[in-house]
Amino acid sequence: QVQLVASGGGLVQAGGSLRLSCVASGSIFSMNSMGWYRQAPGKQRELVAGITSGGSTNYADSVKGRFTISRDNARNTVYLQMNSLKPEDTAVYYCNRASRTTWSALWSWGQGTQVTVSS
Repeated sequence: QVQLVASGGGLVQAGGSLRLSCVASGSIFSMNSMGWYRQAPGKQRELVAGITSGGSTNYADSVKGRFTISRDNARNTVYLQMNSLKPEDTAVYYCNRASRTTWSALWSWGQGTQVTVSS
């Protein structure tokens, strides 16, 4: 059974930075595309960034140029470096295995991490 544990969230002022980490256990991590998703209060969960097994990346327009997704297959970990944070980035952030074609999430959701950006 796959377990996904995200960490690294917190409270930060607008313009600040955070680095999120997500460890996946119980799967062949290196062969999977992975994504970071977020859900703000009252909104649907959305893809923030995705990375394929080969390292190709995909970003939501709202975070392009500010966020960077990366992965360490040896540690079964995917990262999200978030710079120039804005109040509208406030949400619970989750990682998941992603469809390489649609970037939709494929596993059950694990523990997310709260990111709060103050203005």
